[in-house]
Amino acid sequence: MADGATLALPRVEAPPASSLRRFARRRSSIAVLMTLPLIAVIGGLVLWPASYAIWLSMLNRRMTAFIGLGNFEILLDSETFRMVIWQSVFFAVTAVIAKALIGFWLAHMLHHLPARGQRKWRGMLLVPWVIPPALSTLGWWWMFEPSYSSINWILNIFAVPAVPWLGEPWWARISVIIVNVWYGAPFFMIMYLAALKSVPDQLYEAAAIDGATGWQKLRYVTLPMMRNIISITVLFSLIVTFANYDIVRVLTNGGPRDLTHVFASYAFQVGVLAGNIPRGAAVSLFMFPILAVIAFFVLRGVTRRSREEM
Repeated sequence: MADGATLALPRVEAPPASSLRRFARRRSSIAVLMTLPLIAVIGGLVLWPASYAIWLSMLNRRMTAFIGLGNFEILLDSETFRMVIWQSVFFAVTAVIAKALIGFWLAHMLHHLPARGQRKWRGMLLVPWVIPPALSTLGWWWMFEPSYSSINWILNIFAVPAVPWLGEPWWARISVIIVNVWYGAPFFMIMYLAALKSVPDQLYEAAAIDGATGWQKLRYVTLPMMRNIISITVLFSLIVTFANYDIVRVLTNGGPRDLTHVFASYAFQVGVLAGNIPRGAAVSLFMFPILAVIAFFVLRGVTRRSREEM
């Protein structure tokens, strides 16, 4: 080859844009086809029952006539149902706050244990969450029941008067919250423990170099790094707690005087025990707008923080 001569390489032309668009369109079509079975399952198990519940809530008791929002108007005029709304909100908010605080404290303690001891304690602390709630609630009922209460027996040893755990409205509410917290706190613990392990150690080292105290590390490093997982965990627990049925059903059955009912237990009483299926469906649907508003603000905050971190 002569000096100064250049080697001419073959020119590779890019494929036309139309073929790329066709390929992308074909891949999206395949993706839609692959998700159709999952969409069908979701539609069959979620959308159809929800739509049918909305339709039922607009029928009369015999399910022979359409009455629109009549069942909702009757419920809102009922003092018992207004008490159910207040009790459900009080129960859910109080229990979730207690579970979040206890779960965070347990996760923080476990995070600073050696790996071997951490596995042992983590397994033991997850036991309440693994046991079926109806079964564990029976054990709590035995501890709270006036005739056989082991808790009151221990209190009597220290000359403390017996507590009417399930006989007085406020003590019954506290009993339901205690059992729910005992069952749900391990879930918060394991979620927060996973979030704590994802926080880089370099952030704590930099904070220590700047002279930050333990409280300042928690406030300015740990909590900001855990905000999203805290929000998602609280939202999920609120949804589950609002829909809680087995603990109230086994422990108090809504008593005394229907003052410990939540939406799920009251819907069962009205719809199944009293035989008014449409009104029971209307009771269950009252949870939806409350949870929808909470989910909207929580998820919007998570999305905004995620965009700021990108």
